[in-house]
Amino acid sequence: MCGIVGYIGDKNPVEIIMAGLHRLEYRGYDSAGVAVVNENGLECVKSLGKLKVMDALLEEHPLTGNLGIGHTRWATHGVPSEVNSHPHFDMQKEIAVVHNGIIENYQELRAQLESEGVTFRSQTDTETIAHLVRKYYQGDLFKAVQRALQDVEGAYAIGVICKDNPDVMVAARHGSPLIVGVGENEAFIGSDVPAIMKYTRDVYYIDNGHVCEIARGNVRTEDLQGNPVALEMKHVDWDDAAAEKEGYPHFMLKEIHQQPDVIRNTLRGRVEEGSDAVYLPDMNISVEELKACQKITIVACGTAWHAGMVGKYLIEKFAKVPVELDLASEYRYRDPIVPPHTIMIPVSQSGETADTLEAIRIAKSLGAKVTSIVNAVGSSVARESHGVVYQQAGPEIGVASTKAYTSQVTAFALFTIWLAESRGIMDKAQAKEMISHLRAIPDKIQSILDNQDVIKRLANTPKYRDAQSALYLGRSFNFPSALEGALKLKEISYIHAEGYAAGEMKHGPIALVTDELPVVCVAVQGDTYDKMVSNIQEIKARAGLVVTVATEGDKDILAHSEDVVYIPECYEPYSPILVAVPLQLFAYYVAVNRGCDVDQPRNLAKSVTVE
Repeated sequence: MCGIVGYIGDKNPVEIIMAGLHRLEYRGYDSAGVAVVNENGLECVKSLGKLKVMDALLEEHPLTGNLGIGHTRWATHGVPSEVNSHPHFDMQKEIAVVHNGIIENYQELRAQLESEGVTFRSQTDTETIAHLVRKYYQGDLFKAVQRALQDVEGAYAIGVICKDNPDVMVAARHGSPLIVGVGENEAFIGSDVPAIMKYTRDVYYIDNGHVCEIARGNVRTEDLQGNPVALEMKHVDWDDAAAEKEGYPHFMLKEIHQQPDVIRNTLRGRVEEGSDAVYLPDMNISVEELKACQKITIVACGTAWHAGMVGKYLIEKFAKVPVELDLASEYRYRDPIVPPHTIMIPVSQSGETADTLEAIRIAKSLGAKVTSIVNAVGSSVARESHGVVYQQAGPEIGVASTKAYTSQVTAFALFTIWLAESRGIMDKAQAKEMISHLRAIPDKIQSILDNQDVIKRLANTPKYRDAQSALYLGRSFNFPSALEGALKLKEISYIHAEGYAAGEMKHGPIALVTDELPVVCVAVQGDTYDKMVSNIQEIKARAGLVVTVATEGDKDILAHSEDVVYIPECYEPYSPILVAVPLQLFAYYVAVNRGCDVDQPRNLAKSVTVE
């Protein structure tokens, strides 16, 4: 989610590191830092805010040397601050670490290290790695990192340097991406290709569980158990723009493809395999407050509102708490009634949505407890809420939301299990089953991404690509999917599209059905399947063009549909997460085929900070 750059060689590492971090700015970040090894030992400069602040500080306090690491941070553990920014150090400030990812067992590790006399400076999970490396360090930095990571659970891409090893940089990866670049008598590490493209195009892609000892022009790699690993060098021939997008033609497509990892990140540290409990450490709501809760209000805008609708269905079905869903832009104008013991859940990717912030302030003034689902750590929504569930989706660059939506729905699924268990509504067996279904989602999304040729073909078919309007229909959990699918199509392709509850079709929209109107129907297996088939038959009887999103193995649906896009079998309450992916891909490819600017559609902004 963040930027990592490291360098060892004859050039000034700070210049190379800062240039690389600037090339990774598109990822988003809230703070930055650089550390170098030189004749003075280990020196560091950190700053909160944009890299231009770091540039100014480095002009005032220049760093020199031949070995260094740098980082831009997107906060996950601990608010954005100078002390929480990377690099992080051991107590002696002789070992420095930069890290992307999430250490799931950091609290356990921190408690153990503190019991051994370690004093922590920050709130981050990353600092535990620095102290672990120090714990096992006996003069060989590579072996110390290798041993330390055997204690670590979670995702990481790390770079490590030590003042006593001025000719070595160590890097390792599990889950989060990392590359090593090699030049003449120099070497680099980076979290993404753009960071080092200016200096070398010869790179090694580091795989999960690998640890690299990097010297000038030389890389030695082993797994965590000490077995040698042979790396294959790749020559990168991307242009600069493609490199930022990791080879994808648009950020939107890249972000669609990131969703398996994004869902894993949202789950990471909160549920474990075989577990019957959800861990949400930042909620700040007591069990007494949960048991007393009589009403939940969800407020959001746009795509986040659609995620909130899925959340409403989940909470009411499994936690048995009545839920009111509001557009944040309307909440403030309707004199909302906030009974005692109300919990408000605002949902926002940016955390800066003006209407959502105003709704929070009104609800708080009327006595509501506010706990938000938000992507941006330290954002206004997060700061003004009593508690928070962070999405862990990483920066989303494409204006049309994709990975933020699916991570919001995932966050609602976690919150629902947590709430239902806390209120004694859900037993451990049901919670364990629901967690198991949730953990299966990322692989099922990957299956959709690996089999998208049908979607590409449909999106370039004139009857869909050149349509003037489209109708999207769904029921129950997938009524929000219809709304979200229609929104994606209209946002980026400029085709007029409307989402409707399928049961409402005969109360108006059926008048629009002709042989020129594409109707996208979500008919996955579940409680409303037969009703959806009836709706589809009503459309076909009027010569409508039906594209159905159905469950793999459903051959009967072929008789009722012009075209079918399949998703893997799925637990119905979680199906909106899977259904979103083919609808995103369909909108994307239609828009591309129409020549639209997918990443920056006209008239739209990523963060709506005006009312």
